[in-house]
Amino acid sequence: MEEKRFAVLIDADNVSSKYIKNILDEISNYGIATYKRIYGDWTSKNAAGWKEVLLENSISPIQQYSYTTGKNATDSAMIIDAMDILYSNSVEGFCIVSSDSDFTKLAVRLRESGMIVIGMGEEKTPKPFSVACNIFKYLDILSEVEEQDTIENSAVKSKEDKEKDENNKLEIKAKEAKTMTDIKIIEESIIKIITENGNELKGMDMGELGSRLVKRYPDFDVRNYGYSKLSKFITSFNSLDLETELNNLTVRVKTNDVNLKTIENTVIKIIKENGEKGINMGELNQKLVENYPNFNVRNYGYSKFSKLINELNEVTIKSKGRNGCAKTVTLLKNVLKK
Repeated sequence: MEEKRFAVLIDADNVSSKYIKNILDEISNYGIATYKRIYGDWTSKNAAGWKEVLLENSISPIQQYSYTTGKNATDSAMIIDAMDILYSNSVEGFCIVSSDSDFTKLAVRLRESGMIVIGMGEEKTPKPFSVACNIFKYLDILSEVEEQDTIENSAVKSKEDKEKDENNKLEIKAKEAKTMTDIKIIEESIIKIITENGNELKGMDMGELGSRLVKRYPDFDVRNYGYSKLSKFITSFNSLDLETELNNLTVRVKTNDVNLKTIENTVIKIIKENGEKGINMGELNQKLVENYPNFNVRNYGYSKFSKLINELNEVTIKSKGRNGCAKTVTLLKNVLKK
């Protein structure tokens, strides 16, 4: 199969030269970089770091003077070149390397033209740009992971290395909390993807699941969460099972080991603890998950939580507010007196 051709366009004003290896290594996973251009004012002292790595990585520098203070002429030059390359029909994809949200519209336009758009930038990259790409990679995290691997591969770890090891892990977790798609959202999406596109008992091929996650969340990369393999990431969730079948890895949603009658008794107990006013539908769902981590209405044959509650004999759902948007679950009067 012929590899896809990519145009790699780098914004020297917003990306450090220390990431050059990460940039080129990552793009090689998707195809061949036929264009490698970097844009900046090479008369500026800020560009000195890049000058040392351009020749050895065969990157063409594009001179762009700063015509006016406060205006970024580099962005305009990159956008113009990107459109010229697009109309030349010589590539199948673009790699836009910048932490600047000004390239959001460019990413959208390239995707509309059928291009694969891979974005790369630091963790500070605004969300609109990262989600506008097909795939987005955080360069500072990739760099940290590489440094971590180097330390772990050393024969002997010094005390300082061990401390750095722990600090890196803490930093990754801190960044995850600030900017990455929340890991809980990822877990919920995995369960939803499996149940909507297959059978939770039969499961889904791990490779296909990974592809679907990237389509939903362009910034999804297991390295963002401190893992080096998707399989390790999957097994970190209590709600999921990973099994090997005919040399294929299959992800399954763990089935509930609690029958519906037990669920009903737990619902009654929760409502009684909350008083006669009942309990909000969303809060009730959350409390059931706290009691039974693998709780999933689909495992009982329902597509909606409200439908499962409606099937319980001793509770009722009441609507409140305009258009009945707010829903509260209460006990029938005879049950409340027990």
